[in-house]
Amino acid sequence: MDFETVGVEEEFLLVDPASRLPVPLSVEVLDTALAGGVPTGASFQPELVRTQVETATGVCGDMSTVAEHLRALRGTLGAAARTHDARLVSVGNPVLSGGPPPLTPGERFDRIHRQYAEIVDSYQACGCHVHVGLPDRETAVAVLNHLRPWLPTLLALSANSALTDGRDTGYASWRMVTQARFPGAGIPPYFPSVTAYDREVARLVDCGVLVDADMTFWLARPSPRYATLEVRAADTAGTVDDALLQAALTRALVRTARADLAAGRDAPEVHEQVAAAAMWSAARHGLDGPAVDPLLGKQVPAKDLLHQMLVRVRPALEETGDLPLVRRQVHRVLTAGTSAARQRATYAQAREWRAVVDMLVAQTAQTTQTIHTARTAETGALPAPFVADALG
Repeated sequence: MDFETVGVEEEFLLVDPASRLPVPLSVEVLDTALAGGVPTGASFQPELVRTQVETATGVCGDMSTVAEHLRALRGTLGAAARTHDARLVSVGNPVLSGGPPPLTPGERFDRIHRQYAEIVDSYQACGCHVHVGLPDRETAVAVLNHLRPWLPTLLALSANSALTDGRDTGYASWRMVTQARFPGAGIPPYFPSVTAYDREVARLVDCGVLVDADMTFWLARPSPRYATLEVRAADTAGTVDDALLQAALTRALVRTARADLAAGRDAPEVHEQVAAAAMWSAARHGLDGPAVDPLLGKQVPAKDLLHQMLVRVRPALEETGDLPLVRRQVHRVLTAGTSAARQRATYAQAREWRAVVDMLVAQTAQTTQTIHTARTAETGALPAPFVADALG
């Protein structure tokens, strides 16, 4: 089996360096960034509102190339933002907000706003989307069925939106809570075929809850045009390393699912209400608390599910050569905490919300391989044997 290709999309906010509020400068910043050039196949893109921008890597065959693209795109976009006296921030939800942002011009964006009204008026959520190449869309749907139980753990590992409007939400991923307001959000249903998948999307369009067949709010989906699976459970990555971890684990999950399919193993059953409970629990607690095991239908420690996922994908990580990368990055997250934990630790020390934004700006621009931020006493780090037990 050839290695699956990978691409990563990252969504960012633009903030004012003085007020730390989001600023509607996406058109200007993207024009400047495009003039700076991008890696082959990579791109910059607008989002629904003018306080947000998006990058997309090219189609990459290995994680080293993914890392090169991510760093180059963040560097160019960050420099462009500074040209317009703004700062680039990778966070799942604004820490501070100055009210509803203006829409990005465009007919489809206008239709989305008319369709969803207040839900999108203040929606500035940012995610990290990993695209994995597959032989065809039929395979993508079959793989999707096998990935459903692991989407909550990918979210918990990525948690990067604990704060909103200058207050602590009590959630690790407030982005996921805001996204859940859209119709059909969350873990997708089981689909026996790509025909069944396309039929369900068409039905939701006919019901008037989706703008068109290119839009779904499920946290993983086959591309409507290409032989790829898009997994978008994660909050946008606080650092390049966080994005790399999501990319490597997602490809490993896809590769493991393909091995199951080749061996004739069926996708596990996941009750839809239990799946919704698992996503809510991941959004509420991240890695630092209880989780819902989607297969057992009961509460377990979140880190137990992470351990199970790592054990499951270890053979795939060994095949692709990504095992050392994932070992290192998981240890980093367990030691330094998720970005949500880092936000809380920063506020606990500075007692100032603007300091949290400054921390996020700094880690967005960081290109080194390790971030050192103290965890809060309540979250505590797991020792290295946790990683060694799962990944060797």
